[in-house]
Amino acid sequence: MDLALWIAAGLLAAVALAGGVSKAFVPLEKLAAAPGGEWTEDAGVGFVRSLGVLELLAAVGLILPAVVGVAPVLVPVTAVCWVLLMAGAMITHIRHDGLEFVVLNLVYLALAAFIAWGRFGPASFTA
Repeated sequence: MDLALWIAAGLLAAVALAGGVSKAFVPLEKLAAAPGGEWTEDAGVGFVRSLGVLELLAAVGLILPAVVGVAPVLVPVTAVCWVLLMAGAMITHIRHDGLEFVVLNLVYLALAAFIAWGRFGPASFTA
C-alpha cells in the first residue's frame, strides 16, 4: 500500500510540476493555442499564473513533507486540495474543450483521492 501511494504521489507531482511550469512561465497566447488550453483565452494572465504557482506548490506538497519528515500531514492535505482543483478544472473543460480533458482530470482527481484516503487512513505517516 505504501509503495502504491508513493507511486501515485510521484505521478501526480510530475503532472502538477508540468502543469505548473506551463501555466506559470509559458506565454498565454501559446497556452491558448495548445490542445486543452483554450480556456486560457477567457482567463486573465494573473489567474493563469496563480494556478501555475498553486500547481508548483502541489508538486512540492505531495512529496517533500514526507521525504524530509517535516509535517507529513501536508501530503494528504495537498491531495485534498488537488481534488478541489481538479473539480474546478473539470467544470472549466466541460465549458470550453470537451470531454477528453474532463476524463483526464477525473483520473488525476481519483489519484489524489487515493493519496488522501491512504495517507489520512491506513498508510498514514503517523501510524
